[in-house]
Amino acid sequence: MSNETVFMTRLGDSEDVLDQVHAWRQAGESVALATVVGTWGSSPRPVGSQMAITASGRVTGSVSGGCVESAVMAAAMVTLSESRPQLLDYGVSTERAWEVGLACGGQLQVFVEEVE
Repeated sequence: MSNETVFMTRLGDSEDVLDQVHAWRQAGESVALATVVGTWGSSPRPVGSQMAITASGRVTGSVSGGCVESAVMAAAMVTLSESRPQLLDYGVSTERAWEVGLACGGQLQVFVEEVE
């Protein structure tokens, strides 16, 4: 994935993300959809938040406000190349959160699947 092919858009809601997924699929792009399926403690995005990633590196939506999105993008590429969904867990303790500049700790669970 090169920097030239990546663009990011922060859209307002899941409907916007799904509209973009539809447009990308209509254009022949392979697309992975990441959905927040669980949160515990503090989380920047609620359950149901979505981010779509194409095989060419296009991205729309948000699952974490930036905290783990690069890792989700990398996982999406694996999902697309191997045609297998993934359930991802991310978390940081409250103590560690202060060290890395976050206001508080929390956990986030994201499901990544290929859109057919």
